[in-house]
Amino acid sequence: MSRPQADLAAFDLALAADGSFCGPVAGVDEAGRGCLAGPVVAGAVVLPAGWCPQGLDDSKRLTARRRDALYDVIVEGALSWGAFAVSPKRIDEINILRASLEAMAGAVGLLNLRPEVVLVDGVHAPDLTMPSRCLIGGDGRSASIAAASIVAKVVRDRLMVEMDTRWPGYGFAGHKGYGAPEHLAALRILGPSPIHRRTFRPVAELGQGALW
Repeated sequence: MSRPQADLAAFDLALAADGSFCGPVAGVDEAGRGCLAGPVVAGAVVLPAGWCPQGLDDSKRLTARRRDALYDVIVEGALSWGAFAVSPKRIDEINILRASLEAMAGAVGLLNLRPEVVLVDGVHAPDLTMPSRCLIGGDGRSASIAAASIVAKVVRDRLMVEMDTRWPGYGFAGHKGYGAPEHLAALRILGPSPIHRRTFRPVAELGQGALW
């Protein structure tokens, strides 16, 4: 195990070593929070104690090919994992922060074993029935959160590739719903699709003519 992977695994193991928790540790992270289209997706992963796949890291630091390869390793080797998507309509109804927390809670709810503690990337924790800890930059500190970040990102990216076939012309398969220049250009021409987040500024402004 390389030094970065050893450091990631050590963080999760330290929770048991200091006596804080003695049961399974779950990591939770989300993907797609800043997108203009598509769902927000959260992943939750429980890894075997001390296990950290070679090359594991924050999903944002990995290539798409490496993420896909690690995703297969994670879902095969994890004690339990889950991914939960919250729709663009729901995001517009309750706002993106609440939708992200809802996705995280949903992902934890899909786990087939109950974690003793849930490590959450960021500063806000979902409403759970077990203890949780928020970690700023957690996807670069904890193996279970890093694994969850990969699960969330790969699941969401694959959903957006599917969306590209249903609503062609926006380039979802490429930019995955983020506000890339080609995405904004397509919005000007085609208008919003059913999976665009109507409350997000570039999409909302389009309805007011601001992009014209």
